[in-house]
Order: sequence, then structure tokens, then C-alpha cells
Amino acid sequence: MSLKGEFSDAFTIPGADSQNAYDLLTDRFPSEAGDQARIVFQSGSGIADPAVQAQIKSLLDAVATMPHVARVESPLENANQINTSDIVPQGNGTVAYATIQFDKAAADLPKADIDNFIAKADSAKTDTLGIELGGTVVEQVEQEQPGGETGLALIAAAVVLFIAFGSVIAMGLPIVVALLGLATGFLGVFIATNFFDIATFTPGIAAMIGLGVGIDYALFIVTRYREGLHAGISVEEAVARAMDTAGRAVLFAGVVVVIAVLGLVAAALPFMTAYAIAVALVVGFTIAVAIAFLPALLGFVGHRIDKWGIKRFQQTASDSGTSFGTRIGRRIQQKPLMYAAISTAFLLILAIPVFTINLGFTDAGANDSSTHSRRAYDLLASGFGPGFNNPFLVAIEGDGQLDPNLLNAVADAIRTEPGVVTVNPPFTNEAGDVAVISIVPSMSIQDDSAVDLVHHLREDTLPPLMAGTGDKAYVGGIAATFVDVVQKMVGRTPIFFIIVVGLSFLLLTVVFRSPVIALKAAIMNILSIGAAFGVVVAIFQWGWGSRFIGVDSELPILAFMPMFLFSILFGLSMDYEVFLLSRIREAWVHGRSTSDAVVDGLGVTARVITAAAAIMVVVFLSFVLTPDPIQKQFGVGLAVAILVDATVVRMILVPATMELLGEWNWWFPSWLDNAIPHVNVEGSVQPAGSTASAAD
Repeated sequence: MSLKGEFSDAFTIPGADSQNAYDLLTDRFPSEAGDQARIVFQSGSGIADPAVQAQIKSLLDAVATMPHVARVESPLENANQINTSDIVPQGNGTVAYATIQFDKAAADLPKADIDNFIAKADSAKTDTLGIELGGTVVEQVEQEQPGGETGLALIAAAVVLFIAFGSVIAMGLPIVVALLGLATGFLGVFIATNFFDIATFTPGIAAMIGLGVGIDYALFIVTRYREGLHAGISVEEAVARAMDTAGRAVLFAGVVVVIAVLGLVAAALPFMTAYAIAVALVVGFTIAVAIAFLPALLGFVGHRIDKWGIKRFQQTASDSGTSFGTRIGRRIQQKPLMYAAISTAFLLILAIPVFTINLGFTDAGANDSSTHSRRAYDLLASGFGPGFNNPFLVAIEGDGQLDPNLLNAVADAIRTEPGVVTVNPPFTNEAGDVAVISIVPSMSIQDDSAVDLVHHLREDTLPPLMAGTGDKAYVGGIAATFVDVVQKMVGRTPIFFIIVVGLSFLLLTVVFRSPVIALKAAIMNILSIGAAFGVVVAIFQWGWGSRFIGVDSELPILAFMPMFLFSILFGLSMDYEVFLLSRIREAWVHGRSTSDAVVDGLGVTARVITAAAAIMVVVFLSFVLTPDPIQKQFGVGLAVAILVDATVVRMILVPATMELLGEWNWWFPSWLDNAIPHVNVEGSVQPAGSTASAAD
């Protein structure tokens, strides 16, 4: 018996008008509830050529007998499926399409059957007849094609780790922890697919995040362990100190990441809940491996951790007095206001494009030009207009038998609306109580007028026709789904922000005993996230440099991307905040002034935070190599945010603002200090170089 279920791109919006349309078709018109594929034909001699028609008929007859094919709509039987001038102004009779209606959703179809369908169509190509495939069924398979991004990310991470540690063994430990964390985390994700509809793009995103945090968490613990060894203490004591300090910080930072990701549950969208659970499982198991398994590895490796290395790279925190972090910290303290103002202005400039953000959905037009779906998309757009790839549907639920005159009246009314190109005749189920009307608009999904048409149909066209009949009409399609998703997310965003930002603020306040630090951390995280969003908008929506990452057209920002990215980035940004502040607070607790503690903390963490950020950046950027535009947007957004956060924010803005605030950084009302529990994230050890035990 297999524990693994199937990944699913089921996209449900409970209670939404578009969801009601799909649910109605699933329950009472199942032959129309499955997903579709399109076979697109192109012939220079024209589709009317008898030889070309014979080839088309041969292929469609074979497809009609394939498993799970419910219906084949042939262009040989419906002239509307040929781009003649009678159908579209640009028609020249050289492009046609067949619609293949399957009896199941793409995610539920056996992959072998889809592969067989694609192979049969490919084999039918000739010198006189070009064939391309599109539709949800084909895109499902293309999105599941494996890539080597994770392998490339590991190689790049290994190089950064070797430079950071100067040792092959020290380099290998974080990679082992990350891979083991991924393995156990994905076991949990595979089990979760039996209970949740986890999207096909989720494993790639989860792998990206899990690999990054797994290496980073192990990196911080291994760094603290080596610091202890270089200070002259025993292996056992070095492990204990590393776990008592860095281990605590890793645990707390990981918890913040999990909280931030699980904040997506507040969106009340099943696919976002499933995504949040999957990523939280991967991060959670990675934390467990770092906390429970890494100490055993460190004890086994012992003093051999610096073996097979280059001495000049083996600097640790014990060398912090002359480190770059110490030097930059002292320089910032000379003019803290200037550095704070310049770094803040830089972040705000990067965030400017956010004010022009255009939320939307991508379609096959954003896919790589080497894919079947993209080539079919381009053929259909050129032959039938941009709106052909943005179909609408109206599902009508009858209060008993539907009146054919009413259905025709609905179709006629829609046909006269501005922006509507064609309206297919109403198609009813066997019982005659459910009908579906297919609509081809004149605009693509990226056009704002598509949203306007959805609202117009729902609010102006359909209600008067349905009034007094007892029948109900629902508008579905990609544009309608987008409208419903945005409406749902806008309504839930305040709750999401309160959960993510509010809980993180409370946790930081408890751990660092300072609402000032917690508030400052939240504001700075929002600034770095805003900068990342700005860069994403500039690249994908404005098209600045997009061709260098394999995007050959300007794209909208995915409607759910801001909430997705915010949840991840807020958690990851808190990682570096926790690692830096835990060392600053550790020095302050042990008697250093705030100014000296900031320099000490920056001196001992600058190298490791830089290495950790570099690893995260190369891991995230490796996913720009995927053909999937969703993963590209994630990769760019995450990489930019981490780069900005680890350089501008942690290296400049944090020390500058802490210098300006002075002892106010640690302000904490005595009544509140007595009321909330003490959580010691900086550990109980003495400063590095002391021979005192952890118990002292």
C-alpha cells in the first residue's frame, strides 16, 4: 500500500460564483465537468484541402476511442472552429482546432493516458499539416516535467559553504541536514496529498524553501560549534554551547517561519491552505533534523570538522575583532542617521513599482516557447484573436426542466454584449435541468476589460433574464475565477496580516524583552519585502530584463503571489533578525553597552549571515531556470528579498537604528516583564573564549 497520494491543481473558491458554476457541472453535468485539451491544426494549403481533412479525420477518429475521452468536437463538423473570415476578421482558413472533452479533471487522469494522447497527436504531424496541443490536460503534464534545479542549487550552495567554512567536512554537514530535512519533509507532504489538494507547483516551492532554511539553520549551528572548538573547549562542550545558543535561535526562527506560512490559512482558500501545510511540514521537519540529528553528527565529526580544507577560509567568530562586520559596524556608528536615511531611501526606491502592481492570472501564453501549450496558444491567438484563450462559460441551473426559449434568450443577450466575439448554442444535460453556454470574448485574461465583462454579465445581463424563473445562472472561466480570488483575498488580507505580523511581534517581544526591537523588526521586514515586490513588478510586469530569465512577454503578478510571498519572506527575514539580535542581546546581557554589543553582534554574524544569504539567493535563483512562470516569480521575489535583507537591512539599517535608539532598544515595562514568561534565546553560556561551562 502506498502512502503517497496525487498532487492536484484543483482550484476551489468555496461560495464563489465561478465555483458554483463548476460544482453544478460536476454534480449534474459530469460530461462537461472534466478538463479539456485542444488539438490545433495549421496548414499552408488551407484546412479545406481534402488531403488535410483526411489527416485530421484520421487523427480525431483515433482520439475518440481513447480512454476517458467523452466527446470530440471536430472542425470538420463545425465551421466555427476554422478561422475563416466569416468567423474572425483575420481569418484565412489555415488554422483550426478540435476540442477534446475528457470525463475527468486533468489531475485525475492517468498520466499514461495523457502521454499516449500527446504521442498520438505528435505522430500525426506531416509536412502539410502542423499539429500543436493545448488545454489544461496538456499543461498538467508539461508542468510535471522534472528539472535539475535542485541539483544546481546544491552545487552552488556547496561552493558558498566551502568558502565560508574552508573545509570539506564542515561544508558537507549543512547539505546533509538539508537533504535529510527535505526527505522527511516530503514524506509528510506525500502523506498530506491524501487529505489535501496540494498543487503541482508546491513541491518545487517547498524544495526551494526547505533547502534554503535547512542549509542556513545547520550553517548557524556548525559555525557556533567551530567557534567553541577554536576557543579551546571540548567537543562535548562545544556541541552543548552551540545547541544552547544557535540551536535556540534556530528553533525560534523556524517557529516564526512556520507561523508566517501557516498564516495563509486565514485566506480561507483550500489550495492556499494545502500549500501552507506542505511548506510548514518541510520547514518543521528541517528544524527537527537540525535540532535532533545535527548534534550527533557534530559529536561524531569532532575536531575533524576543519579537515580537508583551506586555512585562510577558516575564520570564525573568534576572529571577529578584525572582521568586516566589526569595521562596518564602527563606521556606521560614526554617522548612524546618515546610514539609516540612505538605506531606508534605497529600499523605498526599490518599492516604487509596487504602486503600479497589476494582479492577474497567467495562462499558457506565459509558458516556455518550447512547450506544446505555448505554441498552441500562439496559433489560436493569431488565428482566432486574443480572447480565444480566455473562454467564459455560463452555467444555468433550472428549477426543473429548463425552457429552451429562455436559454436562447440568454445566449442572444450575451451575444450582443460589447467584448463578446462568439457564443455557442446552449448545451443541456440529459435531464434538461442544467445548461452550459460557452463564450469567446475579444480580450485576453491580462486585459482589464475581461474583469469588467465578468462583472457586467453577473450584475447587469443575467439577473433580469433569471428574474421570476426560479432558475440560477453562474459565470465561470479563468477571468471569473480571478475576480473571485481577488475578492476573497482582499476580504481576508487584514486577518492574514494581523496573524502573521501580530504573532511575530508578540514572539519577538517575549524573546528579546523589547517591544521596540519587535516593532523595528516588523517595519524593516515590511520594507525589505516591499523592495522585493518592487523588483518583481519591474521584471515581470514592466519587462525590465525579463528576457534574461526566460520570460518573453510582460506578465501580471499572480493574484495570490503577494500573500504567498509575504508569508514566506516575513518568516525568512525574521531568521536573520533573530540570528543577529540573539548575538547582540547575548553580548548586552553579559555586560556590554548597546553600542559595543551591536558591533560585537555584527562582527560575529556578518560572515555567517552573508554566507547564509548567499546560499539562499543561489537556491532561489536556481528556480528561475524552470519553465514555470509561477516558480520564476517566486524565485526572483525570494532571492531579491533575502539579498536586500541580509545586506542593506541587517548590515546597515539595523545597526544604524540601534545606535540611534541607544538604551531605548531594551525598554521593557517592569509590569509586563513580570507578566509574561521568560524565553532565553541567547542561551546560558559565557561569551566565546570563556572556559565556563554552560551550567555556570
